[in-house]
Amino acid sequence: MTESGAVQPDDVRLIRALQVAPRASFASIADALGLTEGAVGRRYRRLRADGVIRVAGVVDPGALGQSKWLVRLRCRPGSAAAIADALAKRDDVNWVALGAAGSEVTCAVRSRTPEQRDDLLGQRLPRTAAVLDINASVMLRQFLGGRGHYWAALRGALTPQQEALLGNDEAPFTESPIVARDPVRLTPGDEKMLDVLAADGRASLVDLAAAADLTPGRASRRLHALILRRVVHIDVEIAAAALGYHAQAHLWLRVHPSAVKSVGRALAREPEIAFAAAVSGPDNIHAVAHCRDLDDLFEFTSDRIGSLPGLQSLAVSPLFQQIKQAGTLLSGDRLAGRRGR
Repeated sequence: MTESGAVQPDDVRLIRALQVAPRASFASIADALGLTEGAVGRRYRRLRADGVIRVAGVVDPGALGQSKWLVRLRCRPGSAAAIADALAKRDDVNWVALGAAGSEVTCAVRSRTPEQRDDLLGQRLPRTAAVLDINASVMLRQFLGGRGHYWAALRGALTPQQEALLGNDEAPFTESPIVARDPVRLTPGDEKMLDVLAADGRASLVDLAAAADLTPGRASRRLHALILRRVVHIDVEIAAAALGYHAQAHLWLRVHPSAVKSVGRALAREPEIAFAAAVSGPDNIHAVAHCRDLDDLFEFTSDRIGSLPGLQSLAVSPLFQQIKQAGTLLSGDRLAGRRGR
């Protein structure tokens, strides 16, 4: 791939290494990349300070027995930005974007309790005078995004041998119900560990143990259990524009019911797709695409997405402004910092 701005080829290799093993030591990453440990540490700190990447622990409410929702809000002229900013301040809203030239807000709601979800979707948003229309869809199956998946645009930055050297502590991805049939019950210590990971997904076992009042060994075992149960995954957030991807868009697909799985899995294999899920409603698949420019977006959606068997209609909605992604606020086209988990 072609890097843009200050992002260099070795930076891209480091980002890919973090995708594969986000909590690997700098020494292990250095061995795999053929760099010095000091060089890896310096590159990582610079990329994080420049808002290119952020490593954070992201809690999956589905593992706790709660559903996840995608919400589209049509707003009165001039009010969408304020509504988007207010939503971004909520801990249970981890993804917020402006579309339709700034008149539509799309957000992902990942409430930890039914009361929290019902307060937002059933009370606060419907009563907001500036909201003209609400379209809420529950996620039914996630094909790409989190839980051990990587943005495929970076595939090939490392050799298979280099990726094998890094290993991976993430739970292997298998398509499964969004809401776990056997929800995990978190302890107060778990909650404290998750708070630390939300701030820094590479936090040391000593820090995690101190937060949870455990020994480092017990903290390591508990973290491993939480990852295997898919309560949390260690996410590597990337500012796509920093890598030269300047055209982002929502894709809303209407697919024949018999083709939803095949289309969702096909989307997950496309390098341009960063997220894909089956959702309720007439548009039964939602995806997020990152392309280099609008011409690439047109070619991608018309040639490769438009030809998928079973596709009945496709709506492409370019992002006007990304406000928050995976719990991280954005400033312009760079990651600015944490807001919730």
